[in-house]
Amino acid sequence: MVTPARKRATSGATISNRALNRALLARQMLLERHKLSALDAIERLVGLQAQVARPPFVGLWTRLHRFDKSELATALHDRRAVRVTAMRGTLHVMTTADYVAMRGAMQPMLTRGMQAVLRGRTALLQLEALEVEAQKFFGKSAATFDALRHHLKAKFPGADERAMAYAIRTHVPLVQVPTDASWAFPAAADFALADRWLSKKVSTSATSPEALVLRYLAAFGPATPADAQAWSGLPALRDVFEALRPSLVTFRDARKRELFDLPDAARPDEDIEVPVRFIADFDNLVLSHDDRSRIMEDAHRSRVTLKNLQVRATFLVDGMVAGTWKSERKRTAAVLVIEPFGSIPKRAKAALEEEGDALLAFVEPDAKEREVRWAS
Repeated sequence: MVTPARKRATSGATISNRALNRALLARQMLLERHKLSALDAIERLVGLQAQVARPPFVGLWTRLHRFDKSELATALHDRRAVRVTAMRGTLHVMTTADYVAMRGAMQPMLTRGMQAVLRGRTALLQLEALEVEAQKFFGKSAATFDALRHHLKAKFPGADERAMAYAIRTHVPLVQVPTDASWAFPAAADFALADRWLSKKVSTSATSPEALVLRYLAAFGPATPADAQAWSGLPALRDVFEALRPSLVTFRDARKRELFDLPDAARPDEDIEVPVRFIADFDNLVLSHDDRSRIMEDAHRSRVTLKNLQVRATFLVDGMVAGTWKSERKRTAAVLVIEPFGSIPKRAKAALEEEGDALLAFVEPDAKEREVRWAS
């Protein structure tokens, strides 16, 4: 495996958008497939967003050499990895060690997110009572959130059971329980108390986000405080970056904004060649910067992140988002539909068709026929 060159940075140097792109791809393991375990990859990426069960598996397939989905499923069943509410209040697959270490740093974000979603309804919530009720309910057995809402409606007649359930989700550490489903989780998965599932205390006491910021920079830098806020959901990280400044290096982008980074992080030459890559829906690659121009043109952003909170699966050409893809299944035949945003060079088109067939074989292994089709 060729390791991207690590250039010792000089603080204040100008960095191009193309160089930012290559740095991001290197840290996201998209310049080439890596020979890492699934757990090591998840740790390096600080988790994979998992609003839907399948995307973390696709995210690892596109990054790792000969990834087998059973490896991630086993890690989830063995409780070395967990599917939990994390950054931005969304479901992520994380290593258990990271979740336990970072849960406290994320609590202020989760509380703030609850207040934003519920708005005036939070004044009617008694959080301590709800936390006690959640401990009792999930302490009996794992259950779905539909079951929790039915329980809360019966327990507190006239109250807003959806608001109460959301408050529980953001304040009580819970883990989704894996099953033998194709992608390790059914559409409506059970939740269990994290403390009990992991046999260790998962604290919600607020802790400093400095370690979280450093991990973010390792996976997504160079970046601004606003970028880190977009990834984590935590507000007002400028002071955290200032506290870390002595241990970091800085750059100026084309718009003269200051970006922070780890001194020895990968920053390969901006002209390094990049293979085509298929990116899973909801992948943090396209969600983890306030300014996403390093990975996607602003004109395409609304075609990827939709108003209904869906984040479409994309593909990269020369390191940039060049369109979207989806897989379809009709009886024994599987089709991968590629929808480009513009013209695709002939060489890249052939590479996408080859890579797309391999992706289709991964997501639909029992299909007797496979076809890669271009949307007109």
